[in-house]
Amino acid sequence: MTDRQSKIAVVTGAGSGIGRAVAAELLRAGWSVALAGRRAEPLTETAALVPEAASLAVPTDVSRPEDVEALFSAAVGRFGRVDLLFNNAGINGPREVPVEELPYDAWREVVDTNLNGAFLCARAAYRRMKEQDPQGGRIINNGSISAHTPRPHSVAYTTTKHALTGLTKSLSLDGRPYRIAVGQLDIGNAATDMTERMRAGALQANGEVTPEPVMDVADVARTVRHMAELPLEANVQFATVLATTMPYIGRG
Repeated sequence: MTDRQSKIAVVTGAGSGIGRAVAAELLRAGWSVALAGRRAEPLTETAALVPEAASLAVPTDVSRPEDVEALFSAAVGRFGRVDLLFNNAGINGPREVPVEELPYDAWREVVDTNLNGAFLCARAAYRRMKEQDPQGGRIINNGSISAHTPRPHSVAYTTTKHALTGLTKSLSLDGRPYRIAVGQLDIGNAATDMTERMRAGALQANGEVTPEPVMDVADVARTVRHMAELPLEANVQFATVLATTMPYIGRG
């Protein structure tokens, strides 16, 4: 929890899936939340989940620097500061496409969203957290178990998630003088539209297609909230939350 009563969060990718669940969890816990996503309508639907709470929907393409600056300006303009960034926006890219067949444009789209977008949002958050009074805040990057172990034919997604680990470490180190705590949550199969196909069957390293278990996305949201509400003197640097029996430990 921050040093002051007002708790202000920016959540990217807030229109669906993990981002929506985390935004709703924070709103129910009394946070004010700036909801970022590419389309306005899903953001409005997220805000309606907790209608009595203080939320602000800001359509944002995180791969566009001008959109990101507008997002954080809107958040500070409405709520006065930024205490938390949940750096969540991300895409999978083409599914199960071999590297030799992956179009460069598809590679760039994944990198621009998952990595460049995360950097742009972190940079904007840093600027506000460094200058605000009281100084400081927290950034939580949404990694993936792909930051440790790839799935077959996932070169763009896996590369960006490995890169996020480096981003997390660098941000964490550079934030120390300014009371900016940075951590990463690596998430396995949460029940969202993105993982729906895994229940039917996902390609495994041995070439088999096997159904995989998923966990309730609310469990991810509660994990993010726990990380977010620690005092800035404590930090969950890295954590992994996943469906207990999914093929991760021993994958391949």
